[in-house]
Amino acid sequence: MAYFIDLKELAIRESEKVEWKENGDDKDIVKSIVRTITAFANDISNVGGGYVVCGAKETKDEYGFPKLEYKGLSANKLKEIEGRILMHCREYISPSVVPIVQEMENPENKDTRVLVFIVVATSEAHSYRDGESSTYYVRISRETREARNGILAQLLVKKQKVEYFDKRMHPNATDGDIDILLFRDSMQEMNLLFADKSLEDYFSDREQIAELVPPLFVRSTLDGVLRPRNFTLLLFGKKSSITVNFPDAHIVLSVYSGIDRSVPTAERHILTGSIIEQAKKSVELLNTQAYTTFDKTNAKPNQVKYPIRALQEAVINAIVHRNYEIPEPIRITVFSDRIEIMSPGELHWGVDKERFLNGKASPKWRNQSFAYLFNKLQLAQSEGQGIPTIFRTMREEGCPNPTFEIGTDSITCILPAHPRHRIVRELQEIQDKIILGKLDEAKKQALNLLESDLYNFRTIDLYCEIIAKQKRPQELYHFILSKNVDFYALNSNTLINIADILTSQREDKDYEVLANRILSIALSGKIEESQVVKAVINLKKVGEPESVIKFIGEVFSKYPSLNLNPTLYEKRATTKMDLAKKCISTGRDTKSNPKTRARAWELCRQLLSEAEKDLSRALSLTDNPSEKSFIEKHIKFLEVMKKNAQKPR
Repeated sequence: MAYFIDLKELAIRESEKVEWKENGDDKDIVKSIVRTITAFANDISNVGGGYVVCGAKETKDEYGFPKLEYKGLSANKLKEIEGRILMHCREYISPSVVPIVQEMENPENKDTRVLVFIVVATSEAHSYRDGESSTYYVRISRETREARNGILAQLLVKKQKVEYFDKRMHPNATDGDIDILLFRDSMQEMNLLFADKSLEDYFSDREQIAELVPPLFVRSTLDGVLRPRNFTLLLFGKKSSITVNFPDAHIVLSVYSGIDRSVPTAERHILTGSIIEQAKKSVELLNTQAYTTFDKTNAKPNQVKYPIRALQEAVINAIVHRNYEIPEPIRITVFSDRIEIMSPGELHWGVDKERFLNGKASPKWRNQSFAYLFNKLQLAQSEGQGIPTIFRTMREEGCPNPTFEIGTDSITCILPAHPRHRIVRELQEIQDKIILGKLDEAKKQALNLLESDLYNFRTIDLYCEIIAKQKRPQELYHFILSKNVDFYALNSNTLINIADILTSQREDKDYEVLANRILSIALSGKIEESQVVKAVINLKKVGEPESVIKFIGEVFSKYPSLNLNPTLYEKRATTKMDLAKKCISTGRDTKSNPKTRARAWELCRQLLSEAEKDLSRALSLTDNPSEKSFIEKHIKFLEVMKKNAQKPR
């Protein structure tokens, strides 16, 4: 049968389906070609087979992209290569493979030909015999590799040469290795206990506990002993029996406080026993990571770090889909900004890698019995819904998409924390550095955060705290100007903190002007009670006295509890005294109109009378000796001012 083959089309096909060889007359090249033919026939990637093209060489163009050079083969060379390769396929591949051979015209030289071996995937598992040993080969990407460990097991299962791992009989275990109480409790959870059947009825090679699950036991053909299948032992086995027969079938859960393993201490849990118990304990431990942070400035104030459903699905997927023949435990590692769940075993041969990475792959079970029973236990979603559920729940909570690292013998699911929690961790680190006096490190980290989120008020507050401790208001001033900060995008309390730093630079008028502008915006917004006094103090430094008096009056109306704050009364009193000083200056100015001077003295006496009431109120409200002494000095100065402002007789 002749196949229509387009060499140009082959040149752009995926590399796992095509192998290019310049010639085939060397002994080692012949062996290499026959090993590749074996791999194409085994077809572990389920692409249908492949092509070996002799007479073409794969090189690279000037840009580094793949390029083909058609060297071609002479008529004699072509027949010689064809005969040697077909002979090797008959004698060294078991079972034998007979590829289809076609001669193609060389598109670059009409005097030569290109030889193509077309290999169709078969239902057999083919091995290549070189000397005394036989080896199975598979095609992975553009390479022909020896099938080992999990890949070999996967190949044999695919070709139905061995039973799937979960359904195989365990040769060393007996019904005495099953935990009867665990089996009974699990059957109750799955609603699989019926009045007309006892537990013992299921301890046979005939009764099924569910329609898609084979009998729990198999009778050995050698000794006639009833032995459990692998899934029976792993799901319902005694802890000691599982440890002996499957020493690597456990979970290592580690918790690190940082973003990597460099921290000196870590929390570590070794979870053993039935994989049902391991699953429940893992989810229970991970649920502590799904805590909530509260941010009342956000439209969604309550935000979990990880969706609980995503954590559960990721853990169950790792348990159900792992390759239990690889001598490695499942590793769950919790970092401050992510959780990594590593499951031993390669990606199932029937799953499309790209679709899997996007959460859209068709369902394929490695261990169907595990999957079915975990679903009955309400620990897993229905078939094929696990990965999409992880993507959906992460997206709904505003978390970044999960990512998957697919290795040759493991798959790692990485769940990133919600961005708010990552920032919280960094803010805590900055705060700790401030406490320890590492101000330059803290400032550098705060500025890095502000590069990505300029209007995070918590970061700005910490930055202001660092600047205040270092007494460098000029840095804050230049930062504000260089970043062109929109003050209306910040909350009032943060604006007050910024103004507080700027007002410390009294000798610079530019700082004062900017602080006054910031305070006017802050006072128009919502201020927390704890920040009111600081706002008044800063406003008194840079604002007009009338605006200070007006603001304190509004504060007393808005926050009744602050009517008992002595500092506010003291500040209002001294502000009125400042205004009274201006009135005295005008009253003494002989160049002023007599009526103006008379009105100035009258307003001065009114202001001093109001100030006296405020100072008296402040004195009665304070128990602080230092504050009392400060207020009493103001009262003495007020008495002097009253004498100077007495109405002449």
